[in-house]
Amino acid sequence: MNVLDKDASGGASAGQPALVVVAFDDGLQIVTFDPALRAEFRRLNVAWLERYFRVEPIDERVLGDPENEILAHGGEVLFALLEGEVVGTAALKRERDHEFELTKMAVEERMQGRGYGARLLQAACAVARSRGARRVILYSQRGLKAAIGMYFKYGFTELPVQDARYSRCDIMMEKRLD
Repeated sequence: MNVLDKDASGGASAGQPALVVVAFDDGLQIVTFDPALRAEFRRLNVAWLERYFRVEPIDERVLGDPENEILAHGGEVLFALLEGEVVGTAALKRERDHEFELTKMAVEERMQGRGYGARLLQAACAVARSRGARRVILYSQRGLKAAIGMYFKYGFTELPVQDARYSRCDIMMEKRLD
C-alpha cells in the first residue's frame, strides 16, 4: 500500500509498519513512520540542531514523542532510507484542517548534497496534498542558505513571521498546494 492511497484523516499509528511513499531508481526510499525508526528521527534532528543552533523545549517535546505530538493529530513522520539506513527525515505537523507545518527536516551530514532533502521535501508536500492540505508552512533561519534556496526552488514563498515558535526562526515560508 502506498501512503498516498490513505484517506485524508491521518497518518500512521504507533503500531503500524512503515509504508513506502516513493522509491527511486538509485535505491532511496521515502517511507512513513515506523516505531522502529523513532530513535533515528531524534538522532538526526538533535545532530542538526546542535550543529547549527540548540535543542529547544519544543524540539525536546516533539522529538521525544512524535506519536502524540505529530501522528495523533493527523501528521506524518517521513524517513529517507538508503539500503536500509536512515539518511534523512522530515515531519508534517497538522496545524489546521488544510494546513501542515513542515518541521524536523534533517539529512545525515555525510549524505548532504545528493538531493535527498529535495526528495523528502517533495514527498512531504505530496503527502500533505493527499491529506487535504491547501498549504504547507515552515519556519527556518536565513543563515541556512542551502535550505532556504531549496525551499524557494520548490515553490515556497516568504511570509511575515506570524508565530516565532522557535528562537532560531527568522523566516516563515509557505507553499500553496491548491
